[in-house]
Amino acid sequence: MSRFRIAVMCLCSVFALAATQAGTDQTMTLPEAVTWLEGEAHRIIRASKRTMADGTAAFPPQVGLGYEAFWLRDYEYTLEGSIASYSDQELADACRLFVRKLRADGAGTDCVRFDGTPIYKPGFGSLGTHPVADGSQFTVGVAWHTYRKTKDAELLAEIIDFLVKTMKAVPRNPATGLVHIQPGEPQDRCPYGFTDTIGKQGNVLFCSLLYVQACRQLGDLLAVLGWDEDARRWRETGRRIASSIDAVFWDPAAGLFRAATVQCREHDIWGSAFAVYLGVADKEQANAIATYFQQHYDEIVQAGQIRHLPGGVYWEKARCAPDTYQNGAYWATPTGWFVYTLDLVNSNLADQTVIDMVRHFQAHGACEWIFDTRRQLPHYLASAALPLAGIRAMLDRRGKSP
Repeated sequence: MSRFRIAVMCLCSVFALAATQAGTDQTMTLPEAVTWLEGEAHRIIRASKRTMADGTAAFPPQVGLGYEAFWLRDYEYTLEGSIASYSDQELADACRLFVRKLRADGAGTDCVRFDGTPIYKPGFGSLGTHPVADGSQFTVGVAWHTYRKTKDAELLAEIIDFLVKTMKAVPRNPATGLVHIQPGEPQDRCPYGFTDTIGKQGNVLFCSLLYVQACRQLGDLLAVLGWDEDARRWRETGRRIASSIDAVFWDPAAGLFRAATVQCREHDIWGSAFAVYLGVADKEQANAIATYFQQHYDEIVQAGQIRHLPGGVYWEKARCAPDTYQNGAYWATPTGWFVYTLDLVNSNLADQTVIDMVRHFQAHGACEWIFDTRRQLPHYLASAALPLAGIRAMLDRRGKSP
């Protein structure tokens, strides 16, 4: 056989392989996309591992250098979507770390440096006057997921009083129970960490939703220990705050929840989706939000990744420029909540959103955020892991449908 013919055959094989791969991309199914995403989330979680000064295994938000600390909320988000990626020992050690680093008054951390220094405010302590408004809720979340996986009752008994204390430390409006950031300058504290550069003030939606979730989780943990009356009280607190969320933030004209009551009152795409995912939005609200997502899809979705705000809208006060970071860029972090909601009115589009996200990850990595051709920080753990929680919940709901 001539060298020319061999070369032609090899070239044809390359083209055939490329065509096969292209065809696979075009016909990717949702189960194939989920299977790939599960593997990718596990891969980058394990690749991110660092060892802290005390020997604790830390899992910072991305693979490689960039986020040089162990971030609480990003870690909790990986537990929601990919907890099987961790050993029971790693889970217990990390849980003890974040509980141990609660401030004396119960305030939760933003992150913990690898040398063990707790940081309570974003920007390594530079943003806001007081600790971030979501640290307590995510601390409870870490404990809840850790117990569900490890069933370590001794660990739970060891930390339960601290979990109650940290929940009591969350700044709340006494009239509504909602998480509250005092208006004025300088900024009292930063809100939810994925909007920590945004100057939300007054009652704030996302941290209040997180508080509802944490009330439920704390109720579950208290019940495990047989503290039934305490469990009942925390669950009832969660129900009251959920009612306040509906009354205070819902805008029926838009079919979305607002992000805050004083400053940065813009309609919150992430928060609206999360409210549906948690069941805080009632059936009518959930359908309105899902319909908005369908009707405005091209304005709020790029490559299966989601804007914080409606198309063309920017935060009233932000430390980042428009169309960057938390002020107009697109993120995979909330995609699971988004498709869980969108699925109520358009299952095919929900599936395609997941497939588009996975295809983008396969081409460019699971980025922290994207905008047009700009892609920031590939191999970002929350982007790969957290969507799995919402996707699985969507599939579970479909399975239970008559």
